[in-house]
Amino acid sequence: MKRLIILGSTGSIGTSSLDVIASNPDEFRVVGLAAGTSSDRMCDQIRAFHPSSVAMNDATAAENVRKSFDTMVRVYEGLEGMLSMIGDIDADAVINGLVGSVGMVPTITAMENGMDVYLANKETIVMAGDLVMETVKHTGQRIVPIDSEMSAIYQCLKGEHPSHVKRLILTASGGPFVDFTQEALDSVTVEEALNHPNWPMGTKNTIDSATLMNKGLEVIEASRLFGVSGDRIDVTIHRSSIAHSLVEFIDGSILCQMSVPNMRLAIQYAMTDPERMPSPYGGLDFTRPFSLTFEPPDYERFPCLRLAFEALERGGTATAALNGANERAVEAFVDGDITFKEIPEMIETAVDRHRFIERPDIGDLIETDRDAKRRIEEMIDLL
Repeated sequence: MKRLIILGSTGSIGTSSLDVIASNPDEFRVVGLAAGTSSDRMCDQIRAFHPSSVAMNDATAAENVRKSFDTMVRVYEGLEGMLSMIGDIDADAVINGLVGSVGMVPTITAMENGMDVYLANKETIVMAGDLVMETVKHTGQRIVPIDSEMSAIYQCLKGEHPSHVKRLILTASGGPFVDFTQEALDSVTVEEALNHPNWPMGTKNTIDSATLMNKGLEVIEASRLFGVSGDRIDVTIHRSSIAHSLVEFIDGSILCQMSVPNMRLAIQYAMTDPERMPSPYGGLDFTRPFSLTFEPPDYERFPCLRLAFEALERGGTATAALNGANERAVEAFVDGDITFKEIPEMIETAVDRHRFIERPDIGDLIETDRDAKRRIEEMIDLL
């Protein structure tokens, strides 16, 4: 029985992971959970899955959980508490479903404590891909991606020699504004941006999908996870989210991984790799007609995609600055402080003005993240 810690257990990835575990009770055991402020949801999860330890980022939420379970469950508090929980628990793997830069240090901590990481937190690789992959090498632990696009590439590359890979092709749904004109994007609302056509996701990832920054971050993630330079990665708009990504080889062959758009399939694959297990989530029905269409993205209407390629090419702290600026700009848009089209404008300015370091350590990356967010806040104050 595989022992699992789930970080971000009350979010979209966390709850989907728990659904997979509930469907396979003889295969997996939850030994630790971590979340932010949702103490009621955490208490429900404790009752259902009986972990020995949990961590809450918010002090009040942590106290609420302590009151509910007293000595039955050990409750940790804050980021340091979550890291301590990872170090204290005997687990086989960590599912990292955290959102944002907060996921970086827990990923490294888990591997240094002998655990594989099933990774949905793309920001970890965007910020610190070189450091994370060095940790993979010296610990011998595995990172298995959960995002559907990274999972698709991971599956298509199995058994293939790296020298045979010509390019990676990431698919994007296009989000809710794929057909909007430049003028129409001037007045889009938060509610419209949160109306993703295919996937149920958390707020930040849904806004990132609307700006195409989500795909830009995945370009950076794919480059670092699979050792493929940015000039060998393409993005295509595939509205139905059935083909999750493709790999083209030097002989012209292309492998594509397809499935119904259900995140639980990619999560289950990561949790069972290198084996496969039956799934209750259904498959594609080839007795009924459906089509696969692919379109080039519009880099002018969705400049976040261009900014991601540029940051990847520059390297160093540029990708951490991009990620930090995007996190704060998305928050500002959701709060009504900036418009949709100001998101990429502010990100570009913050990245251009940050103090660039070519070979950063983890402290440099954390400070770059903070600096980029501060620069966004300064621009908001000037509006």
